[in-house]
Amino acid sequence: MAPFLIERPSRLPVGAAWQRLTHWEAHAAHVPLTRIVVPTPHPPGVGTRIVARTGIGRVAFDDCMDVVRWQPPSATAPGRCRLEKRGSVVTGWAELEVRAHGAGSWVVWEEDLRVRGLPRLFDPLVSWSGRLVFGRVVSRLLDG
Repeated sequence: MAPFLIERPSRLPVGAAWQRLTHWEAHAAHVPLTRIVVPTPHPPGVGTRIVARTGIGRVAFDDCMDVVRWQPPSATAPGRCRLEKRGSVVTGWAELEVRAHGAGSWVVWEEDLRVRGLPRLFDPLVSWSGRLVFGRVVSRLLDG
């Protein structure tokens, strides 16, 4: 597996940061060649399915994810979400935490990716790429 960790402070209050980061379709605006659909009905929660389609034409794949933990932030607890990646190409998991930090919030995005068929020799490159792409996504969503 190829783990990576992203941590970001935000001036946004916890609830606003949570809303931006869990608006799954908005992630596509910051990931090249990707569109995201959420085929399950709202509101989001455990059981929500997210499908990120990346590529061009026939050279594309679906990154299918299921929300298996959904704990929106409250006055006394941080927000936590866990996604299980169940695609034919990308597997693994991602966890998101949003907690209070001063007048704003602190975001932790932790992910562990596996690309089927790619030798473990490439795990450091997958980790680096994931940190780069998702770091940009998190930063841009929080900057709004």
